[in-house]
Amino acid sequence: MLEARQDVEMNSQSTPVRSFAGASILIVGATGVLGSHLSQQLGALGAKLTLTGRNATKLAELSGLIPGSAAIRADIRDSSTAEKLIDVATAHGGKLDGVMIASGVVAFGELAGVDPVTVEELFLTNAIAPLWVMQRALESLTATSGFIAAISGVVAERPMPNMAAYSASKAALASALTAVAMEAKKRKVAVIDARPPHTETGLATRPLDGTAPRMPVGLDPAAVARRILEGIAAGETELASSAFV
Repeated sequence: MLEARQDVEMNSQSTPVRSFAGASILIVGATGVLGSHLSQQLGALGAKLTLTGRNATKLAELSGLIPGSAAIRADIRDSSTAEKLIDVATAHGGKLDGVMIASGVVAFGELAGVDPVTVEELFLTNAIAPLWVMQRALESLTATSGFIAAISGVVAERPMPNMAAYSASKAALASALTAVAMEAKKRKVAVIDARPPHTETGLATRPLDGTAPRMPVGLDPAAVARRILEGIAAGETELASSAFV
């Protein structure tokens, strides 16, 4: 966990342009391993957080670790959820300075054998739902010159066999983030796509379908979360997989 805002500033490769102290930030997928690290590090930096996820127990536990945070159980696969989340986060923080999307699901196996329902779920959770959140957040973020940060991952750069549908869903998110970043520039809203290499989040042990291939030891999720926050603070517009090495 970061101990102070200066940790972000000192480790950044560029001059810091954004402070998290007092910032009102919505974290989608807060109860995942990476989302939890992002939440706790932002909490330590003085951000006012609205945490959301599908697991009420984990949400309550995480919120208890972050003073002043609000927790709302929600399923972003419902198109009406995005507007509710933005409203709650804005009311809790008095404004909205940032949205972090750390939610995601995975599936393994050759495309020929993947259940069509699984393919639909991958795209709904990993690509379509984040678009709904961004769509609803932009107006509020325009008022604060805020930011959107989402995690597409290394497979958006390098699609992998036995992960065709998963890779495609993440590549769709990355493509959307590139386009939204250009659209949001006139609003002075920053949009950041983070594409970390394989990280030890445990997601591969909870696939929608299939079995994960043998993988090398992944990156430390705490370090990945720290690098993402450094990038946002420094005003970086892209965090390619090479940025995490």
